[in-house]
Parts: sequence; structure tokens; C-alpha cells
Amino acid sequence: MLVNNEFDVIVVGVGGMGSATVYELASRGFLVLGIDRYNIPNHMGSSHGISKIIRLAYHEDPSYVPLVRRSYELWHRLEQMVDETLLVQTGTIRGGPEHGAMFSGSLKACQIHELAHEVLDADALKRRFPSYTVPSGTMSVVQREGGFLLSEKCISSYVFAALELGAHINGRERVVNWEPTDLGVKVETDKGAYSAKHLVISSGSWVSSLVPQLLEFAKPEKQVVGWFRPLIPELFTIEQFPVFGLEVKQGRFYGFPDYDGRGLKVGCYHHFNEQVDPDDFDRAVSLNDEVLLRDFIGQYFPAALGSTLALQTCLFTNTPDGHFILDRHPEYPQVLLAAGFSGHGFKFASVVGEIMADLVEHKESDYDLGLFKLSRFLNN
Repeated sequence: MLVNNEFDVIVVGVGGMGSATVYELASRGFLVLGIDRYNIPNHMGSSHGISKIIRLAYHEDPSYVPLVRRSYELWHRLEQMVDETLLVQTGTIRGGPEHGAMFSGSLKACQIHELAHEVLDADALKRRFPSYTVPSGTMSVVQREGGFLLSEKCISSYVFAALELGAHINGRERVVNWEPTDLGVKVETDKGAYSAKHLVISSGSWVSSLVPQLLEFAKPEKQVVGWFRPLIPELFTIEQFPVFGLEVKQGRFYGFPDYDGRGLKVGCYHHFNEQVDPDDFDRAVSLNDEVLLRDFIGQYFPAALGSTLALQTCLFTNTPDGHFILDRHPEYPQVLLAAGFSGHGFKFASVVGEIMADLVEHKESDYDLGLFKLSRFLNN
């Protein structure tokens, strides 16, 4: 138990965003406490599963690209600090119908931000990457700077670096309430009470339990990913198989090469669209979950359709428009929100930590955060 219970900043939720925020604040001399209800890292939220895609060809909105560029710089800085490989470069493929959002949006981002890229039709994609069997009419953007982050290692690295700088981090401690005070905030947990001048809430799928105003704007969704043994392993190595996003008639899927012998990893964006209560839902995977992923692999990557090695549940926390919430609390400016990352947030964790620290230290960020304002929902 901490002897001191007064801090400059308290960060609730020490996953991807929270761990980076704790580190950034500690690196600037703030006395900071990070609190997470589960182990750090854990398999309960959104940041587990070994790997998370990082890409510059951003079909969701070209304005993300400057943030991703800064994220790369910060991930490489963290790698140097902890002397660990955290980012594995494989390149990225973003494919689908020519006028579909994934291909056309990715191409637009590459053109606006002058990213080196290639455009391949279905036949050219098959020649370049024999693992693919995609329909005629599929167009793909290949961008070589993408890859994946080793997500749990990233979190542990930020936590280690923050502790070295004097941060306090408490796992397995649940925040039950917080309230504003004249000097900042008071935070109550199941183990004690703390006070701080600032509060950062980055608690993932549990955010609306602490910020009821987000109940309709940050909705948890069950997601399932799987790992599968390739039948022709040499087609799916990190050297031969870039991370991908593929828009097909069954939905939008994403995947990773076989890394460290774990198998090809595949998921479907929004899976079965199951909105859930993060404290009360069935985390078990079903045969239907497995069939969805195996059917996709069998049709588009048949050389990977060996045995199922593992299936795992995680959570998305979706906003209505799929963009993040990076903003101040609508009533209490000493409280900052990092929420609603909608299944594509982890790659930004490093820069989100920097942004949260900037908002604490300078009350503003150098980045244009207009896309991420909470007011876009509250004012409608």
C-alpha cells in the first residue's frame, strides 16, 4: 500500500494508452500513479493477443497519418530505451473492391501524404504474394513501412521505463468512484483513496462506468481472433507475408504472418457485432467463431488452412463514427479522456501518451485533435 496518496496525475487504466501516458508524464517530472483493475498487462481488454497492426496507409481518415508517423518515432525510441524489439516491419496490404473504403481510402492517404506505395490488381497480387487467392476486381495498396507491434511487450516496456522514473503503478486495484475537488480530483478504489491535480481516464471498455456521458458513445464489442497452422509455412513468414486488411463479401478481415511459430493470425472487424457488458459476457469462443475465420482463410488463403492452434476473445470499444475520443471531460477540465479506439487504436498508444501528457502540462497539443472531440457527439 502506498504511503503517499497525493499525486500530480492519476491515470486509470494501464493498457496501451495508459502505460504510455504514465511514462510520458513521469518523463516530464510529474508524480504519477497508474491504476488498473487487472494484471498489467492482461487478457481482459483490448491490448493483448501478441501483435497489433501498425500502418501508414490509413483508410479511416488521412488525418491519422501524421499521428502514425509520430507513433513510429516514439515506438523506436522505446525500443532503444529497453533494448527490445517491439515493432516488426513486414509491409502492409490493404485490399478490396476498387471503390470500397479500404482500398480507396488507403490509396487516398498514400497520395495525400506522399507515401511510397504500389497498386496491384488481383493477378499482380497473386504473382507477388502467392499466398493470396482474391476475387477478380480486387485492388490492393502495398505500403512497405507497415508491420506489427508486440503489444504486451510494449505495455511492459512502458511500465518498466515509467517505474524507473519514479512512477507508481498499481495492478489488481479497481477504481470505484472519482469526484472533482477544489484542487483537482479524488479517486476511490477497492484498496484506498488518492488525490491528484489531474486525472486521465484510459480504461478501455470500462470507460463508461467512470464517465457515464460516454455510455452511448463508447460501446464495448466482443471480438475473436484466431491462429492457424499454415500448410505451406514458407508463404506466411514475416519476410513473405505482410500484415493485411482485406474487404471481401463476408466483411472486413485483418491478419498477420506466422510469428515465432504461433501460426497465421486472423480476425474479422466487428466479428458478429456483439455489443457486451465487459463485466458480464461469455468470453468463451464458439464453433461459429472458428467457422467464420476458417471459412475466410479457406477461400482467400487456402495454403494456410491447417489446424486451428488458438482462439482468443478481446474487446473493441466503438464510437459511432469509428474515430477516437481524445478530449477533456465535458464538465471537469482537470479530467482527460482517451477512449473509444474502435479496434484500430493500439498503434497510436505511444503518441496518445504524448498527447495526454501535453494536455496536462501545456493544456493543449500541437496536433490537430478536431477529429477526436467529444463535442461531435454531445452537440448532435
